[in-house]
Amino acid sequence: MALEHALLVSLTERAGSGYELARRFDKSIGFFWNATHQQIYRVLKRMEESGWLDSVTVAQEGKPDKKVYSVNEAGRLELARWIAEPTDTDMPRSELGVKIRAAAHGDIAALRTEVNRHRDQHAQRLQVYLLIEKNDFPAPDQLSGTALHQYLVLRGGIRVESGFVEWCDEVLQALRPRASAPHQD
Repeated sequence: MALEHALLVSLTERAGSGYELARRFDKSIGFFWNATHQQIYRVLKRMEESGWLDSVTVAQEGKPDKKVYSVNEAGRLELARWIAEPTDTDMPRSELGVKIRAAAHGDIAALRTEVNRHRDQHAQRLQVYLLIEKNDFPAPDQLSGTALHQYLVLRGGIRVESGFVEWCDEVLQALRPRASAPHQD
């Protein structure tokens, strides 16, 4: 996926300036696709030059004017083309998985610390997702359209994070220090 497509998705949900998109990105799509504010501004310019976006300059009091972008027909056609395109099904790379595989050749206590750090980060992200679900989607059985699609992606994130936390717990349990057997004479 190119950043262009992530931005098209966000802009089809609501028009916005580069700054507004960067803020939205940090709170939603950014959970699945990382981009710096500078990247977003560069790509918006390129998308407008490609004819996928329209923009309107809005004067602001005490601030520089801002450009508000919206998706035009060419952008909607590009998004539809991209949605219909097959998605790569390769396994994501996991440096942590490779480290666990090599555990016999390293410091198990240090590896447990690293697994625990990953577990904590994924547990924190899971809590954020669960809070978003509770606050933004209190009646999921009544959703349709864009709200349903956002909810389905959020549910995917919840399941991934929940599974990762469970896996880390399993790894930590399996790599826990064991009492040595008593010495017999």
